[in-house]
Amino acid sequence: MRLYVAAGLGQGLGIVPTREQTHYLLNVMRLGNGEPLRLFNGRDGEWLGRLDEVTKRSCLIALERQTRPQDSLPDLWLLFAPVKRARLDFIVQKAVEMGAGRILPVLTERTNVARVKEDRLIANAVEAAEQCGLLSVPEVSTPGPLSRLLDTWDEVAPGRRIIFCDEAAAPGGAFSTLEALATSQDNGPGPLAVLIGPEGGFSPAERTRLLERADTVPISLGPRIMRADTAAIAALAAVQLVVGDW
Repeated sequence: MRLYVAAGLGQGLGIVPTREQTHYLLNVMRLGNGEPLRLFNGRDGEWLGRLDEVTKRSCLIALERQTRPQDSLPDLWLLFAPVKRARLDFIVQKAVEMGAGRILPVLTERTNVARVKEDRLIANAVEAAEQCGLLSVPEVSTPGPLSRLLDTWDEVAPGRRIIFCDEAAAPGGAFSTLEALATSQDNGPGPLAVLIGPEGGFSPAERTRLLERADTVPISLGPRIMRADTAAIAALAAVQLVVGDW
């Protein structure tokens, strides 16, 4: 079992889990003294610890040794228009598994979801990182308008190119486009962001604005109509295969 914690990790330290983690460890998993756990915090690598001083409502995790040194997440962002709750959870969880280093919900002109619970997105990202062996949790940004993000893109993401998944583009050519991107610079394609639109697609004005940008690389995800959550994972898979760490 793995847990993400905020505290620093080191030889001989004792970690006090949160109330929610304590409930899960003691009442859901029914663990007792001496049970092994692996902890990570995104800074100090992964550490082996064991439950200690277990009572009905509290426990301590005594750290023994580091099992893996810290590494870094891929420099790949996912920008997507929020969808309904269950599929929104799916996008975040699978984006973490697929290697997204930052997750940015963006509100487009045709986004149908009025409110996004940021704490729920973060909880999904943490759970996915715990389950799939990551040593860091991707950053989850506060949802904001796509137009505002594009206005400030050069400041918040200098040099980062946008892989624009354009549902209006002619099918075919995605592989060759990404392959050309991979060899466009001596040191690789550089930092990237994958952009997925809402269920209703991007508005004509949004599509025009994106296509006019010099830092935007449009690709098609094929002739089939995909749900937004499927498109996000398909796009991340394609990018990781051709220009990522696969």
